[in-house]
Amino acid sequence: MMQSDDSVRPRPSIFACTTHKISQVYQHILDVWTPYTIARWIGSGVLLISFLARVFLLQGWYIITYALGIYQLNLFLAFLTPKIDPAMSDDDGPSLPTQSNEEFRPFIRRLPEFKFWYSTTKATLVALFCTFFQMFNVPVFWPILLLYFLTLFGITMKRQIKHMIKYRYLPWTRGKTKYRGKEDSGKVIVSN
Repeated sequence: MMQSDDSVRPRPSIFACTTHKISQVYQHILDVWTPYTIARWIGSGVLLISFLARVFLLQGWYIITYALGIYQLNLFLAFLTPKIDPAMSDDDGPSLPTQSNEEFRPFIRRLPEFKFWYSTTKATLVALFCTFFQMFNVPVFWPILLLYFLTLFGITMKRQIKHMIKYRYLPWTRGKTKYRGKEDSGKVIVSN
């Protein structure tokens, strides 16, 4: 007579059970906060302002601030970029419409809004945590870092805007045509 797989399998340790329970609670909290987009971003903004105030008041941790800025810039670019880049795609896959008579395809981001918020918030928390340790306070001349960051931001945003103009896509919904359906007359109503 064979034993069932459940009796042979060892029971998980208390540490594994506790870790699993904590991850479930954490995921539940994230699931609850998902629909509250504005509140999430306000909280992240307050967190970022508190980090910047701490850096400004303590006059240090400029490398951490620079690294946070570069990381958030990369996240922002991924947020603005379509999932399927028309410059990289071949003709056999789906692409964004480039002419007015082509079929409408919705804009799908490479990095969804929730993951963008989540990554930004985690990075800001890590950067804020790093400001409590003197070993991360590397002495640098901060105006050069600021100038380099602003130059990098300007060049990358210029390139991204040119890409958006070339392939005619908008990564936001404001100003896009909204179709409400048909009236009794059978005409399609278009509102801007």
